[in-house]
Order: sequence, then structure tokens, then C-alpha cells
Amino acid sequence: MKRVVLSILLSCTLLTNATYAAPRWSVEKANQWYSQQRWLVGANFIPSTAINQLEMWQAETFDPVTIDRELGYGEKIGMNTMRVFLHNLPYEQDAGGYTQRIEEYLTIADRHHIKTIFVLFDSCWNDNPKLGKQPAPKPGIHNSGWVRAPGTKRLFDSRTWDGLEKYTTNILKTFGSDPRVLAWDLFNEPSNSGYLDAAVPLLRATFIWARAANPQQPLTVGYWNDHPLSNQVISENSDVVTFHNYDTADKLEAQIKELQKMQRPLICTEYMARTRGSLFETSLPVFKKYRVGAINWGLVKGKTNTIFAWDKPMPDAAEPAVWFHDIFRPDGTVFSQQEIDFIKAITKQP
Repeated sequence: MKRVVLSILLSCTLLTNATYAAPRWSVEKANQWYSQQRWLVGANFIPSTAINQLEMWQAETFDPVTIDRELGYGEKIGMNTMRVFLHNLPYEQDAGGYTQRIEEYLTIADRHHIKTIFVLFDSCWNDNPKLGKQPAPKPGIHNSGWVRAPGTKRLFDSRTWDGLEKYTTNILKTFGSDPRVLAWDLFNEPSNSGYLDAAVPLLRATFIWARAANPQQPLTVGYWNDHPLSNQVISENSDVVTFHNYDTADKLEAQIKELQKMQRPLICTEYMARTRGSLFETSLPVFKKYRVGAINWGLVKGKTNTIFAWDKPMPDAAEPAVWFHDIFRPDGTVFSQQEIDFIKAITKQP
């Protein structure tokens, strides 16, 4: 019954907003936009001092000094793009203060010649996000404090979506013509955490709200798993094609060839998991060969604990011999100088 009600409400939203929403970009417009971009190389970024999106963006823990230093690490190895997760709760608490902090982040990133892909919602990791002091990392546990946005209760209760709509439309209207913003990734892995295709009503609504804001940058949601209805919504509404791939180079190349059939620009917004064989040295040449954007998971080792693998906790918190994600330590030293040399070399090549 709840899903029926959601579908009815969503249909009403579609009828209300259809007249005002900008159309999906044509294939020609998307490719023209992409032809004006550099080869996109970068990382999913959160400062090492933040355990999750809330700790990154709340006023009490927003850390521009660390952001500046760590984006500098990325710039020095040739990175030009960062994917950064926002969250609805700081906006709903203090919209003005939150947008000012986003502006400050963008000013810092621009100083390092880095553009940003912002993510609005996320179905991964811990449920029931709450404002305020965030938990300390659990030793050796990958992303022990990362939180979903908006979380299960609001995902399935459309009566609470007014705040989510205001967050989406106002953020996109505020920064929708900002050249420092590369694209909007509306919903990270919407069908994750067991939601499967039940996340589709909010996924559809988010596309509608975003279209109504009419940003100049492209909209997208990334492919990450084979959930047919979610993927159908993604394919019918994304201006550019984004996807996640933590596999070996041969499987990466096969996925790229399959996605090329859509004839739209391709950006991989998550890759690089060393113990799975997803490596800079093998993946970046494939991305460059097909001019696919390459955004790996993790820049600096920090409170997210993403040097540890998803499914192999190390409760003694001993640093693994092979990091799962991330490139730098907070002091700027690196996991692998060989990787650094390779990334610098390939990003310098024409």
C-alpha cells in the first residue's frame, strides 16, 4: 500500500512539474559539452578529518585548512576533478550557512584548478543520519561512520520530501551556472542497502526536481549493479553516463564498450580497489584510450578508514600491507611512489 501511495504522489509531482522542467540533454549537446572538457581524472574526496558527509559540512567541523592542503596533493599529481558528497541535513538545518561553506569549498578547489561533481543523495552504509557530533571511527572498519542520505525513513515517506525537494532545487539553482561545478550526480547507488528498485520513486522525483532547477551542468546517476527498473530510470534521465567499476582492466574495457552504445560521454565515478585488481597502472590506460573520465575512490587516508577493504575488517587497526583505497597519508607521504609517478606521467601526456 505504501508503494502505491508513493507512486500516486509521484505521478502528481510529474504532472505538476512537467511543464517547468528542462528537457534531458540531447546526445549532441552532451557530446559537445564533453568535447570542451579536459580528460577528467580525479578522486572521490572527503578531508581526512571527516568521518562522513555530515562531519565534512557541519559548521562545527568544516575544515577548510585540511581541504586546501589535501586538494593540493591531488593537483600536484595531475588531478583536475573531485567527486564530493553533500547531505540534505545540513541544508535543512541552516541553508544559508551550508551554501556559504559549499562556496568556500569551491573557491579552494578552483584555486587548485579542480572542478567538482557533487552528489546529493546516497543509499550506502549507515542508516538514520543525525546532525551533531559524529561517532569516532571503528578501528579497522571500512567507512564505519558514513551515512545515507536521506535514510530509510524518509526514502519511504513522501510526506517528508518537501525538505528534500527544497534542498535539491535550491542547491542546483544556487550553483547551477557555476563553472566550478562540473556535473550533478543526483543519487549514489540508489538501489544499494537492500532498497533495490523500491528506491525508484525518490530517484524519479530527484530527477524531476533537478530538471526544474534547470542547471547548466549535466545531470547523472551512476550505474553500479543490475537492478532493471532503477537502471531504466537512470538511462532515460541522465545527460551523461556515469558508472562504477572495481574490476580488472579487461572487465573495465568490456563495460566501457557496452556503455558506449548509448553514444553519450562516459565518466567512471568510482574505481580503484587494489586487492581486487583494480589499479591505477592498469585502469588509467583503458580510461585514456576511450577518453572516459576516471574518478577513483579515495584521495587521503583518514577517518573514513577506506584503506581497509569492504569485507575484511582489521580490528587491531594495523595498516594493511596493501591499501584498499586512497593514495596519500595526511602528511602528504604516499602509499606508493610508483603509483604517483605513473599518475603524473599519464595525466601529463596529451
